[in-house]
Amino acid sequence: MDNTDILGYIGALIVGLVLGLIGGGGSILTVPLLVYLLGYNPIIATAYSLFVVGTTSLVGTLQKHKKGLVDFKTGLAFSFPSFVAVYLSRRYLVPNIPDSLFSIESIEITKEMSIMIFFSIIMLISSVSMIKNKKKSDVTTKNSQPYYKTFIQGIIIGTITGIIGAGGGFLYVPALVLWANIPMKKAVGTSLIIVTINSLIGFTGDMQTLAIDWFFLLSFTITSIIGILLGVYLSKFISGKKLKKSFGIFTLIMAIYIVYRETSLE
Repeated sequence: MDNTDILGYIGALIVGLVLGLIGGGGSILTVPLLVYLLGYNPIIATAYSLFVVGTTSLVGTLQKHKKGLVDFKTGLAFSFPSFVAVYLSRRYLVPNIPDSLFSIESIEITKEMSIMIFFSIIMLISSVSMIKNKKKSDVTTKNSQPYYKTFIQGIIIGTITGIIGAGGGFLYVPALVLWANIPMKKAVGTSLIIVTINSLIGFTGDMQTLAIDWFFLLSFTITSIIGILLGVYLSKFISGKKLKKSFGIFTLIMAIYIVYRETSLE
């Protein structure tokens, strides 16, 4: 095992730590880690990210369920349209995107570049929400939106999740708070069950189109699971709000770095 591999597994541990501490953001680290540190192409990286984040989120779901912080009924209502969109995106949309999309003067815009740029845009949006870190009330109303709206929202978020290989927790938490009127703490736990279902079903679409290095993927995932268990334990002693804001700033820097790397003429 060389130094790069060791750094990769340290990164996997950090991915789990972040998921355990703030309830999301693991995929934001996983894809850049796999692409820029371990040298995987973005298509493989987004596929592996779905498996890693889905499996670690399953562990997180069990932890939150023990505390009564998972609304399975609402989670499954969001999951159905989402996992259909994620699966179809990974099985048919992503494999059929042309390798070369178009050219701007002498710059060729490739499939891999486009996915990473799109990923960085989602990272920017996520970072802003984490940096703002607005306090949400745990008081909820009995009003709930019609299911067709939930279905449409699930399709949109699921498609985004499928393209960038992210779990989508940073998208589902505000959706559950604002649209499903779920208290913030329960929204974080409920988002994990959605992320678990979406990510793992989305990954099954990749299994039919990609060659999977199971030894690496499982060892990387186990390391992340150790990280999430450690993160859940440490969350009792660390301020989640301050940590989330700091991670938001880090995410913003990473998003800018990705844009720089992908548009560099080197």
